[in-house]
Amino acid sequence: MDAISLGEILIDFIPGKEDGSYIRNPGGGPANAAVAMARNGLDVGLYTRMGNDDFGRFLSETMKNYGVKVLTPELTDKAVTTMAFVTLYPGGERTFTFARKPGADMLLSKEDLREEDIRNTRLVHASSFSMSEEPEAGATAAFLKMAHEAGKLCAFDINYRNVVWNDDKDACAEAVRGILQYVDFLKISDEEVDMIGGEENIGAVMKEYGLAAVVETLGSKGARCFYGDQVLEIEGRKADAIDATGCGDAFWGGFLASLLNSGVNTVQDLTVENLKKAITYGNVGGWCCVQVKGGMSALPTREQIEKVLNS
Repeated sequence: MDAISLGEILIDFIPGKEDGSYIRNPGGGPANAAVAMARNGLDVGLYTRMGNDDFGRFLSETMKNYGVKVLTPELTDKAVTTMAFVTLYPGGERTFTFARKPGADMLLSKEDLREEDIRNTRLVHASSFSMSEEPEAGATAAFLKMAHEAGKLCAFDINYRNVVWNDDKDACAEAVRGILQYVDFLKISDEEVDMIGGEENIGAVMKEYGLAAVVETLGSKGARCFYGDQVLEIEGRKADAIDATGCGDAFWGGFLASLLNSGVNTVQDLTVENLKKAITYGNVGGWCCVQVKGGMSALPTREQIEKVLNS
């Protein structure tokens, strides 16, 4: 297997074609990134917990349809799907109202993880959205620790959501810092960089935790990659990179897929050339997603990205 993505799944409800109608879109950092990587030609598995309800069954089938293997026991009675009702405003602003059944929990536990899956993969991806307050957050840390110690590539996406941390950004940042020692590639957005102390602190964070590269997405302004003492930058494409569900995950899935498809299996395989290619590839992936606006169907395929790159 090329890659594994793990964590909780967020569901976006976006307006349909008619007033008052909504489309259910499985989403969130872990699920969207898994689908984005799968649509870029990788063999991808997803660790999550799906509730044994109508939406859980719908979600399970959707993941399979997009070529993602579900690696944890499916449709458990102990898990209930987290959902978000999204309101879109002119100009791309969004508000989220979250819903979860009282007492239900679909977060991963350490017992869900299997060492044999680690042995048979090249890269493990997680996001801060895949963590909740202790003790559940331990599953993300444990899995990344296992992968790191086994010599696998580890990627992490800071993807803050109020529903997970009850508006406590300090607690979320502290949990993120607790697992950075197991991470090779860190993704942040220009809005989330404060979670690691601001842009002026990126170099210090890289040295403290031994990060191989930090990727910062800048929306329509492009992206940059911090690698050693170098900063690799690319210009963006003319599009509002906020007004789309999953565009950041399309970027990250494209970035990671580009690295693996380029033969990067260890940190020692990294070069300026394949990192710059990866952020360029990811940036086009995010741009392609923006053009469609909404849901997993917007996450571009390898062919779609390369068509834009070659145009």
